[in-house]
Amino acid sequence: MLQDLFKETIWSLSSNKARSGLTILGIVIGIASVITMVAIGQGAQNSIETSIESIGSNLIMIMPGAQRVGGISQGGGSAQSLTVEDADAIRAQIANVKAVAPTMQKRYQISSKGKNTSTQVTGTAEGYFIVRNLKINIGSFFSEQQVKVSAKVAVIGPDTRDELFGENVNPTGQSIRINGVDFQVIGVTEAKGGSGFNNQDDAAYVPLGSAQHYLSGDEYLNNISVAAENQESMGAVQEQISSLLMSRHKIKSAEEADFNIMNQNDIIATATSITDTFTLLLSSIAGISLLVGGIGIMNMMLTTVTERTREIGLRKAVGIRKGYINLQFLAEAVTLTLLGGIAGVALGFLASFLISKFASLTTQISPSAILLAFGVSAGVGIVFGFYPARKAAAMSPIDALKYE
Repeated sequence: MLQDLFKETIWSLSSNKARSGLTILGIVIGIASVITMVAIGQGAQNSIETSIESIGSNLIMIMPGAQRVGGISQGGGSAQSLTVEDADAIRAQIANVKAVAPTMQKRYQISSKGKNTSTQVTGTAEGYFIVRNLKINIGSFFSEQQVKVSAKVAVIGPDTRDELFGENVNPTGQSIRINGVDFQVIGVTEAKGGSGFNNQDDAAYVPLGSAQHYLSGDEYLNNISVAAENQESMGAVQEQISSLLMSRHKIKSAEEADFNIMNQNDIIATATSITDTFTLLLSSIAGISLLVGGIGIMNMMLTTVTERTREIGLRKAVGIRKGYINLQFLAEAVTLTLLGGIAGVALGFLASFLISKFASLTTQISPSAILLAFGVSAGVGIVFGFYPARKAAAMSPIDALKYE
């Protein structure tokens, strides 16, 4: 029975190759679209998570500004409430803290030997390089002593080095001018990658006191970065920091706090939630083409039932069971969608590869997306093939044989 069913299905579909091919095309486009959209969404999620993890290990970030209550901001991020003394208190009084980095950040024009570039300049302490997992490629980081005396020294990123001195040049000992003040380059960081304002390779780092005295003239910090000793202690460290700062700022309740605290896990969870919604939206839009393809299958199968009315009547007249006829037409619909699913997966792989190669977007195809594609294609065949198959099986043999 199964062998006969297979032969009849292939014979029926191959008898009208053009119509079968056009019907399959709708499923191919739908499956390929879903796989490609999911690959883009998952690639974006992995890229964001990698970028967040690259900014530091076990990172806790403290930013000025009022807390967000019920999703509504109670103040602005431009508030000035964090000081170097707050960072010193965290370093001295909080347990399980590996490093603390008070930070001031602002973009400045940096020049050297007739060349200039606009770069993010970070004034910080020696702990910043531990907190943010920055490694040195040439030279050295500034020392604790250089931070204390507000030395005019700077560590620059490789992109900044390339802009000012040329590719792969050793700039240590050279002078750069930041906001009209001369600083001596003492090191170049290893390349970490990134783009836009998050490019850690296009950056310059100077002692915090130097940034306060010679560049900004401001005593308040943009943020304080804290590295916990391990992943397990992050929650406890965050709670202790919150209690300490509330006590130092004489704040009685969390709703009145003039600072925000986020840890790395919170940032990743938020980013994952956003990318999941983004992926679902893209997949839903692509799924519309699957719906259209399913309607195309139903339309073809109904046309096939009408064309083969006399054949159906003859089969029933010689004793073919109703269930077999139902199964025959259902098998044709499922075969169409499975063939479309295989071709759609191949096209989805190709589209994801081309997007990753030429559109500078990271894509990632997961086994679950492929299984989902085949499951959806089989489901589409069953759902949209059920009505035509049932209609064929329910025909009266006498009426079918009389059909012209």
